[in-house]
Amino acid sequence: MQVFLEGIGLRGPGLDGWIAGIEVLAGRASYVPGPLVLPASELLPATERRRTVPAVKLALAVASEAFAQAGRDAAQTITTFSASGGDGETVPQILAALARPEREISPTRFHNSVHNAPSGYWTIAVHSYEPATTLCGYDASFTVGLLDAAAQVTVDRRAVALIAYDLPYPEPLGAARPMTAGFGAALVLAPEETERTLARLSVALAADAGPPTPMRDPALEALRRGNPAARSLPLLAALARGREESVALEHIAGKCVTVDVQVLPRAPC
Repeated sequence: MQVFLEGIGLRGPGLDGWIAGIEVLAGRASYVPGPLVLPASELLPATERRRTVPAVKLALAVASEAFAQAGRDAAQTITTFSASGGDGETVPQILAALARPEREISPTRFHNSVHNAPSGYWTIAVHSYEPATTLCGYDASFTVGLLDAAAQVTVDRRAVALIAYDLPYPEPLGAARPMTAGFGAALVLAPEETERTLARLSVALAADAGPPTPMRDPALEALRRGNPAARSLPLLAALARGREESVALEHIAGKCVTVDVQVLPRAPC
């Protein structure tokens, strides 16, 4: 499947946006891990902003950055959201409430706990009535989302935004599902090359593509392995380096998805 990349969003520890992270991902600057910065979304009214949880803030932050770079109308764009779990803070709060005698659950916490809560906030925020899919593929969640988005672009011949995000769970759930840090990435993909195109991506599912492409920096490799959304890092690094490359991203059942990257010289990422 051949798709055309128009916009990129990025948030991770020490990676406060795509433009800020290019030099690090390209290997031209040292990676310095830091706190994950989650800005409040200006897309939502103040009342809704107060209700948002970290997973929603993360998803909206990377999606907003990707659409701003693409210059595309978010209200007219299909979306695929992908995460291996729900909000790491809300689920333990609900479980704790169920363990109390009164068993009272906040309605706000309940609607924030569902897996497609970020997509709901997004479609409300941008006034979109377009299809919005929310997927989960455990550690391969980003790759599952990429395949879905690329397939929709290829079949429907419409732009699709992929928004991938994951956050750690607090203890004791964190011990059962370890995750090193929060991470989010977004890609706006289109079916045809335009003046907004940053790169051409050829996406294919392969049973024998070999091991997934690692990150060259040990700290970035630890981040890649420690968060399902951060499995996108090899692809983001290839885009940052700005040359033709091929990367392998792990999929389910031992398969990989290969992505051939060709960054267009007229519009560096």
